[in-house]
Amino acid sequence: MADELDQSPKNWTESQVSTWLRSFGVKAQYIEKLYEEEVDGQILLALNEDFLKTKICMKSGPAHLIIKKRDELLNSQQKSQEKKKPTGGKKTEVEQKNIKQTSVQCQSTTCEGPTTQIPERDQDVLEERQTAKEQCVLTSKEDCKPRPFDQEGIDFLYVKNRVLQPESGAFNLTSPCHEFKSFALAATLDRTRLQAKFAKEVLKFATGCMNIRSNGTIHFGVMDSKEDTGYVHGEIVGIPVSEKDIYVDALDYIERSFSSDKEHVRQCVRPPRFIEVMDRDSTEKKYVVEVDIVPSISIVKSKVYAVRLPNFKETTNKVEFEKEMILRRVGSKTEPVSDKDLGDFYQRVKDRDTQREEAEKCQFLSAPGICQDLGRKLTMLMTSGKKFIEKEKWFILVTNKFKPDDLCNIDWLLNMNIFCVFDFDPDSKISGLCSRYLQHHAANIHFLQSYRISSDTSIKEFTSNLHLFEQTSWIFCNGRTDFQGNETPCDEMTWIKTKMTLLRESVSLICKQILPKGTFQVIFLLTSPVEKPLLHTFYEFFTDMEGHEDIICICESENNFQKWQSFAEGSCGPETVNNSSVVGMKMSHINATLQQVQPVKACAKKHLPVFVKGTCLLETLKEEQMYSLEILTVDHCDETSEDFINEEKENIERQFYRGGRVTWLNFWLAEQKYVGEVIERNAYGEVSQLLHDALKWNADQTPVNSINIYHHPGSGGSTVARQVLWNNRKDLRCAVVKPSYSVADVAQHSVELREYEEKDPQRCLPVLLLIEDSDKEYLDDLRNELEVAINVKRIQYGTLCFILLSCRQSHDPEKRCKKSPLQNVSVTHKLSDQEKRKFAGKRQVLEKRYEPQFILTFVLMSEGFSEDYVQHFVTNLLKNIDHKSAVTRLIHYVALLNTYVQNSFISQSHCEALLAITIHLERFRQYEFERLLGDQAKLLFLHLKDETTHIESIRIIHPLVAKEILQQLLSNQQTQSSLAMNLLCETVLFEHRFGRDEYLSFLRALFIRRTRISKGDEYDSFFSPLIEHVCENEKSLRKAIELLTEAFQRFHEDPFFAQQLARLHYSYEKFEDAKYWAETAAKKLPNNSYILDTKGQVYRKWFQAKCKAIDNDNAPKTAQNTADAVETALKALECFQECEKAAEADIENVNSSGFFSEVEVGCSLLKLISSLQVFANRGNGHSECMKYLLTDYIPEEVEEAWQPFHGRLKKLHKTMQDALEWIEEDLSYFQTDISADEEETPERPEEKISHPLKWLAKKSSEYGKYFSEAALLQHGQLIPANLTPFQKRMIICHLGGGNITSILSKLTEQRDAVRLLERILSLYPSNPIKAKFGQRDIANYIVAHITLNSLSPQSSEVASLKDLQALCHQFPTDKRKCLPSALFLLTLLFWPEDRDTDHEKETKYEIVQSAVEHLEKDYWTKMKDIPQRKRRLYTHFFLGSGNGLDKFVHKRKFEKIIKVFSVSEKRMKWLSGEAWKKPEIAQMLKCVSGWTEDGVVYLQGPKKKKFSILPLHVPSVPHSNENITFYLGFTFRGPVACNIIVKK
Repeated sequence: MADELDQSPKNWTESQVSTWLRSFGVKAQYIEKLYEEEVDGQILLALNEDFLKTKICMKSGPAHLIIKKRDELLNSQQKSQEKKKPTGGKKTEVEQKNIKQTSVQCQSTTCEGPTTQIPERDQDVLEERQTAKEQCVLTSKEDCKPRPFDQEGIDFLYVKNRVLQPESGAFNLTSPCHEFKSFALAATLDRTRLQAKFAKEVLKFATGCMNIRSNGTIHFGVMDSKEDTGYVHGEIVGIPVSEKDIYVDALDYIERSFSSDKEHVRQCVRPPRFIEVMDRDSTEKKYVVEVDIVPSISIVKSKVYAVRLPNFKETTNKVEFEKEMILRRVGSKTEPVSDKDLGDFYQRVKDRDTQREEAEKCQFLSAPGICQDLGRKLTMLMTSGKKFIEKEKWFILVTNKFKPDDLCNIDWLLNMNIFCVFDFDPDSKISGLCSRYLQHHAANIHFLQSYRISSDTSIKEFTSNLHLFEQTSWIFCNGRTDFQGNETPCDEMTWIKTKMTLLRESVSLICKQILPKGTFQVIFLLTSPVEKPLLHTFYEFFTDMEGHEDIICICESENNFQKWQSFAEGSCGPETVNNSSVVGMKMSHINATLQQVQPVKACAKKHLPVFVKGTCLLETLKEEQMYSLEILTVDHCDETSEDFINEEKENIERQFYRGGRVTWLNFWLAEQKYVGEVIERNAYGEVSQLLHDALKWNADQTPVNSINIYHHPGSGGSTVARQVLWNNRKDLRCAVVKPSYSVADVAQHSVELREYEEKDPQRCLPVLLLIEDSDKEYLDDLRNELEVAINVKRIQYGTLCFILLSCRQSHDPEKRCKKSPLQNVSVTHKLSDQEKRKFAGKRQVLEKRYEPQFILTFVLMSEGFSEDYVQHFVTNLLKNIDHKSAVTRLIHYVALLNTYVQNSFISQSHCEALLAITIHLERFRQYEFERLLGDQAKLLFLHLKDETTHIESIRIIHPLVAKEILQQLLSNQQTQSSLAMNLLCETVLFEHRFGRDEYLSFLRALFIRRTRISKGDEYDSFFSPLIEHVCENEKSLRKAIELLTEAFQRFHEDPFFAQQLARLHYSYEKFEDAKYWAETAAKKLPNNSYILDTKGQVYRKWFQAKCKAIDNDNAPKTAQNTADAVETALKALECFQECEKAAEADIENVNSSGFFSEVEVGCSLLKLISSLQVFANRGNGHSECMKYLLTDYIPEEVEEAWQPFHGRLKKLHKTMQDALEWIEEDLSYFQTDISADEEETPERPEEKISHPLKWLAKKSSEYGKYFSEAALLQHGQLIPANLTPFQKRMIICHLGGGNITSILSKLTEQRDAVRLLERILSLYPSNPIKAKFGQRDIANYIVAHITLNSLSPQSSEVASLKDLQALCHQFPTDKRKCLPSALFLLTLLFWPEDRDTDHEKETKYEIVQSAVEHLEKDYWTKMKDIPQRKRRLYTHFFLGSGNGLDKFVHKRKFEKIIKVFSVSEKRMKWLSGEAWKKPEIAQMLKCVSGWTEDGVVYLQGPKKKKFSILPLHVPSVPHSNENITFYLGFTFRGPVACNIIVKK
């Protein structure tokens, strides 16, 4: 650490203090805390233990350690100050050792300064790099070896700041001695001076070597001990070389410096070599210039050489030669032979010659190197010491240009799971590896900049945008020649300037955020000479993977390997490089060797069934393009190699019976009789029967059929579903839909799968798609997309194209099954008698081979999951468990998540972080992890692998076991709330980078997700089950609040947690706090209608509580004692109005809760006002109240107390009316039966209105009651004539005639509907045409007549159709000003009749046409961007066979006929046309003739005009142009065609 700590600790920054603390292992959370508290060097010196314990909340141990280390540091600093002496060039042995052990992090990485805002996750990565950088300063410099002496064609490289062994003298004559010259100044001189200086140094050294007969190398650009003190002796710095010929030509001085034997010198002095110096911090090219001296005995025998060295004289400005002298090497220097030694020197020439001769002989007699077993080495490296390459392991390939011969031998690569390829060959797509790979596999071509991730993109989004886990990502790292965009190859230095940072970011992103350590291996496949960018890539991987154990290098040519080796050895030492490199093996040998250890046979063929009963070949490339499907082929798993089966079959079987998800290999092994059969549960037979029925041809067959399997968690539902697919794979095209792909992708791929290699789209096998654990909305979307696709393809109606087999968890599968027995099958924990016998038999067989605890889930299943058995098992297992251990903590956490969050898990790398395993050797990673788990955890945890990312994770073998563990492990002191709090505060887990998105989503669900029966849960909850447990079972609201508050902080003040807190507080009538949290949430998301709704609910509940308190007081109500409640109600109304605005502006969601709540609070407020003493007690109290609310009049009793509210209260009748009208209009457009499946959002509206039609009728009536004269509403009383129009309107409203939806609901709702309707009509003027009504009044009046006519056609009150048509002329002529209800009535009343004259028909068509045009516009405004299937149009009337008003048949008339079915089955019956066939319906409705052209339905209009009609069910429209008949319906979007039938 000395280098960094040269400066006194007093001057350290906060991050230097952090680095120092890290160096002796202080925990990360303490370091972080000290960093946050801004502890720099100066503060560090002033700290004491007490401060650390109280302020930083440190335990005594670490606090004591920090103070002790700080004092030691200060003492050593003082001592070193006293002893400070200049350091010499040579190093002691200890220093040498230290250099050898230095960490790679010494290579400082240039970290571009983050100029923009850095996302949190990148911040972590940057900090790690920064730490690495800081550690560089703390460690010594690395050793390196010199270039191999006097060898031609060697591609070698030096790295700046590495250190060569010190200069040496001659010791065996053939091992070269070395001399270093920094040459820093000389290199900048002009040509003449530079050449003189260079020649002088070379010739001096050369003469010395030749005279003592020793080989030698002189290095220019390497630090000499005499020179610059900032560097160490032998450190490589390099010199700039602009023209190499300057140095080459400098040796021409030989001829002028030697008087004789010039050609000898020429032969011994080799031309200069220029070895590039790699510098990661600079883009300037520098070299070490080296000259080798080889005095072969055949040349120098019996000679002594004298030289005159050149010297540039500044005084004369020219080169002069020194006097002639004889030089020799003495130790590490070159010195002249003095006159007194000259005789002796000459005498010993013979001895030196003999020694040289001997040395040269020995050189050629060295034994040949031992031949390595490269095949074994290669397989060991590739399989991490196992017998086979792991199927799930990802490989990253880094490669350069391939030779054409090598491209024929890449089958081994085609079989591997390649995550991405860093390709440095710009021609790869035309003639290299990429072009060859693309013939067999799909790959996405990217450039380095594609791997730049923006701050607002999550890792999950990033990987799915680039399809990283579906197809290989091919990254062209140095341009691509066939690409038209701006991606040209560049030379090394330009690459370092422009692409280096991008490369660093890409590698860091992959290693630090996408793939956890141990899940991938990096292969450097060097097939041509190595250039610098490749070396940089190695360095980046080495740094980011924190070591070399997952990097291997394969290289055929020794020469190519040399440069790589010289670079890599500096990072990780010669031994490591040697152990992880395979050099000298031909590609064809590599190919053959690796195919033997791959679990599947090379290039296996896969086949699909075809319509004409044969099979066709499924190309891998095409299969990968359908990446959202896991396609099941006829010969699935046949490619598995025999060796792999023998090795792994036991493990595969055991994993399944322990509770792992069934794999195709399980079925295949059973089918091939390698293991016993997989039991078929009864549900399998039921699903097969439903499938069999669906496949029977039937003209009314819908193109997309559904079968649903509902199952208890862990009861084998998924196995049943996969069994069905497996056993039908030879007759149908089968596939599993992979999770998390968009519906559009899945539908597109499914259509491609159906038509793959088939000639005629009309004649294809149906596709059986398995969709697991998706909600109903996704299934509906998928069904919809598939229907649209079939429609576009014009597949004949009646052809079955797709069967959706949905498999979902449910807590009451049998109930689901009863609801819809034609579609649903249940799988429960209970076994039938027949199943019990099957399971008992199988259990006996298995128990002979495995201990019961190793096939635990199977044993549980055969016991029917009896509670006693589970309890007994868990009790035994947890007998001697150590409650304090980290593993037990992990079991706690996993059990908590598995109990409350469906399908949750914790990734293995999270677990390792928690257990603080630092696994240095990946080979033994899994072993190390399992060893640490202990026996109990080994039995409890099931290891899962994500199907796409292959990231490993764990969960408890069965949800029932998880629940039981939670109950038994939590002692009296510990509760689920304290456990949940610990989990929330477990920083290691919360901030761990891999699998972070999933982990946080589970944690979030634990606190926020409410249960829904529609989602398969047991009940509908108001909060997440954990929060409800804490409130109800632990009876602690305080703890529930603490949990949600902590979660709010943890999740960066997430407004949805604040929303939950508001709901929790108001549920327990803590309104002040509820208000605080609701406002906190609304501040963060001011435009979220759901959060604004919650804010309104706070005031609404508060208002209710205040009203209750007033009622309980029993004091008379006055303006004074109600003012507070009124203010709260008005505040609630204000919030709901904000919520309505936000909901209207949101084009992706429909949230009508604000309107409903506004009306409800309004009604409650009216009730409170009218119960005030001033308005309730007097005889004229009600009219007094009306006067106050509807005019400017203010009674003195309320004037002062309600001063702030008068204006708002007087607007109350208007705002309530607006809200009621909005709801009414919404209900007239869309189907109102709320589907059983509510979508799951954390932001559901609070109070869901489940029967909006009844609600609307009730509330309109209540609203009418408050605003009409109460006295007039006594039953059966006559209504006086002197009422104002407003009063009449209010009475009509009270009687249920205030809007068309309420009027129409009288068709089914009320017993005395006829009398009420007659009473309503009696309130309208006797001559309505003269009365000048408003639009709404006209619409209500007309609909009341139509409804009355439906109920009682004989009634004398019913007006004729003609009168009603005449009344419609009062609607505005500018149709843009018409209300939707007015436009709807125009289409209905003016629909032409057969007996109309041509002129009448023409007029009517024009009216209808113009109304439909505007209805369509209004419809799209109302629809927003919401899928149509989510808001289905409601058809109010059908065109019947009668005349006049009798021709309008309301839908409710024939709803009674098909009452027996559930909502979803009823819909199926309508869509498939089955319901229309009932004779009762055929009698009521009129059959209309028309035709289709290009999928559009037309009716004949007057004068050959055509009139297009919307089909209600698009797939029923024939694709060819046909004559058709259909029934006509009327909706708020215009007329629609139902039950379209082609005329025979």
